[in-house]
Amino acid sequence: MTSGPILQQLVLFAVPLFLGNIFQLLYSMVDTLVVGNFVSTQALAAVGSTTMIVNTIVFFFNGLSIGATVIIGQNYGAKDQESLHKSVETTMAMTFIVSVIFTAIGVAFVKPMLLFMSTPEDVIPEATVYLRIYFAGISGLMIYNMGSGILRAVGDSKRPLYFLVLTSVLNTILDLFFVIVLHAGIAGVAYATILSQFISAILVMLLLTKTDDIYKLTWRDLRLDMPTFGKIMSIGLPSAIQSTITGFSNVFVQSYVNVFGSACMAGWSCYNKLDQFIYLPMQSLANSATTFVSQNYGARQEERANKGTSSAIVLAMSITAAVAAVLVIFAAPATSIFTKDENVIAYGALFIRMNTLFLIMNCVNHVLAGALRGRGDSKAPMFIMLGTFVVLRQIYLFVATHFFANTPVVVGLGYPVGWTSCFIVEVSYFWWKYVRKK
Repeated sequence: MTSGPILQQLVLFAVPLFLGNIFQLLYSMVDTLVVGNFVSTQALAAVGSTTMIVNTIVFFFNGLSIGATVIIGQNYGAKDQESLHKSVETTMAMTFIVSVIFTAIGVAFVKPMLLFMSTPEDVIPEATVYLRIYFAGISGLMIYNMGSGILRAVGDSKRPLYFLVLTSVLNTILDLFFVIVLHAGIAGVAYATILSQFISAILVMLLLTKTDDIYKLTWRDLRLDMPTFGKIMSIGLPSAIQSTITGFSNVFVQSYVNVFGSACMAGWSCYNKLDQFIYLPMQSLANSATTFVSQNYGARQEERANKGTSSAIVLAMSITAAVAAVLVIFAAPATSIFTKDENVIAYGALFIRMNTLFLIMNCVNHVLAGALRGRGDSKAPMFIMLGTFVVLRQIYLFVATHFFANTPVVVGLGYPVGWTSCFIVEVSYFWWKYVRKK
């Protein structure tokens, strides 16, 4: 990525990421579709309400993976083969250790987390079953995500996509088999998901260990190289803290939604599933910007890194605006994909129409954050996103619901409040530190 047409490279790298993210979302999307249509409204609400809990732990790990991606990308851009080798081995050693820790934490704290979120009694049994199985197999997801992160850092976004296509199709088949044929209910959906994730983890590990390229994983060298680990943590830990606290703060948002009952919870779940798809272009281009900037920053091409950042922002905003407009127009039909319950459809369409168009400015938030991390500046996006996505959003929700009106509309607007404030602060910071002096 250190030479050639910038926009073309961003697009060619981002498209496999985009498609890969679609298939990764299909894991949870298929879960939602199957339980919504073949199990019950309570099961649909359970899957939706557990998303925030799963994300709280997964976001921490994915934040750490950003540190690994940046360091590996910088080493690759600088053609430092020895440092690259240490980075790969250290990254995977860290992954195995963290996977064990997160599995134990996730399984142990399922019930307290559900109670903390004010989950209705009719939803808790289904949610408990789903979460315990999911966390028992979460290491498959973590190993795949980190392995594919290594591949993306060196510019390979295609082969992780091939693995996801295969295992997403497998997940769909297993979901239907466990639920319709074996009548396993929500437990069957969870088993289908973790089995598919383990297969994707095995495939990416085989690729890393069998390749002859310079990023090959060598088992006998698998250890934590402390200087390399320190570099990864200096970038990854702020991202992990920001992602975790932001994800955890969404648990509080979910608790505000839970007050309105299972129909509203299910509608919020449908909105979030569709919202995740709109996020895909900006997420893919943000990841593309991180890799692009890290490689060019390692090659000491700062001007090229800045041009790549601008191109990624414009492209992300254009695509998101078009997709958001279509979804707003067809909000009710889109929600009806998940359920035929009229109350659930009404709530889902309401949340979509309120919030979706605000995602355009969130493109700037995520791409700029990715570019900053690619430079090694991980603390700034952490503080900015924590201050806006978490602190300001929670202040708004508390004040608005306690002193004005506690309605689904008021609660739903908590997301745009955070996005808008983040946009203002992050753009100001980037301009002040990296543009003004130019």
